[in-house]
Order: sequence, then structure tokens, then C-alpha cells
Amino acid sequence: MKAASKDDRKQPRTGKSPAPTFRRERAMIKTGVRLVAGCDEAGRGPLAGPVVAAAVILDPKRIPKGLDDSKKLTRERREELFVQICATAQVAVTVASVARIERDNILRASLWALAKAVHALPDRPEHVFVDGRDRLDVACGCDAVIGGDARVVSIAAASIVAKVARDRLMCRLALDHPGYGFDSHMGYAVPEHLEALRRLGPTVHHRRLFAPVAALLQGELALSARTAPDVTTRVAVRPMAL
Repeated sequence: MKAASKDDRKQPRTGKSPAPTFRRERAMIKTGVRLVAGCDEAGRGPLAGPVVAAAVILDPKRIPKGLDDSKKLTRERREELFVQICATAQVAVTVASVARIERDNILRASLWALAKAVHALPDRPEHVFVDGRDRLDVACGCDAVIGGDARVVSIAAASIVAKVARDRLMCRLALDHPGYGFDSHMGYAVPEHLEALRRLGPTVHHRRLFAPVAALLQGELALSARTAPDVTTRVAVRPMAL
């Protein structure tokens, strides 16, 4: 029987899903590749705000403990890991604006931002792992990994960086546009946000081609709090610089 890898042996043997590992990055490094990046984005689904993409090259000797898919972590834990990632790894963050999203569509804008993040890293990676189905247009090898933020630790790190960076940006937008609740729902289509759209109308940061916003502009927004998605938990956030 083949022995389990070192990374596999470190995974918890509980009912919880296993944590992402450094297995794929380590396999690339063993082939002679020095720098391996993971990348992910945050903000494809919201009705407002940009898409934020991040690329991360982890130091194999200083990988922060507890890295995981950002969606599985509390906001407080994401903030803690964000600081640790930035202190120990190479990190780049890029933004695809609402104008680009409306011009190119959300998928193309996201892939553009992810590729730009890879190119913005201090050292050019020799291989990239990206979350999702689509490989990136980058000047090195690239593997797309479905569910990669829960499987590949470099992608998990990028998912945390992208999420924290976007949340901070949305908190700043909340100061410029009070009444929309951007600091609580981050632009997603929760009842609070839909009600604010009805009452106040869209801002320049709303994606006017996304269905609820487009319907409002056409005078057809009929969603009610009873039919809209469940409200996300409100968590107080102090806006911070990226």
C-alpha cells in the first residue's frame, strides 16, 4: 500500500472536510519550479462593487497555520490570516471595475483581474494554480482547480486576501454612500440591499446589467424581502486601508 504523503497525514481525521494542502505546490517544486502562485477572486456575485483578485506565492517554510477557503472562516479570522499572509508571502491584488464588468461580462473581467494579479507579483511565478474551471492568460504554466480554495493552500491564501481586500473596499464605499449597507452585505442581493435600491436608486458602483439592478432601472423591480435570499449576518467592520 502506498504511504500517505506528509501533507495528507497532516489533514484532520474528523467529520469536517480536510484542510487545503501544499501537496500540488510541493509536487511542482520537486520538478525544479521555484515559485508557485495561487490565485482567486472575490465579488463575482454581488450587485455592486468591483471584482477583486489576488495572487499569492507562499514561502514553503513560513506557511501560516489555519489557511482555508475564505468562505469557511469568520471575518475576524480572515483578517488575522490576511496580516500573516502579507507578512510571510508575496502578494498582489488587482481590481476589475464595474465599468470593465459591464463592458466585458463578469467572467472575462474576473479572469482579466486574476491574470493582472499574477503579473503584479514582485517575482514572476513559474507556475500558477487558479480556482475554477478557466486557466489564465499568463506567461507560465497554469492549472485550473475546481474547488481549489478548499484544496490548494496557495489558492486558499489568495481567497482570503481577495475577500479581505474587497470587504475593506466595500466598507469605504459605505462611507461614501450611506444607507445601502455596503459594510454589512458587501453588495450582495440581500433584502436590505434590495430595499435600499428601491428607496435610493442605484449608485455609480452598482452593476446595471445584473438582473435586479436592470429591473429597477426598467421600473420592474418586484422582489420583496419575503422572496429575496436570506439576510447575511451583520458584523461590524472598521474600514481599513488596503
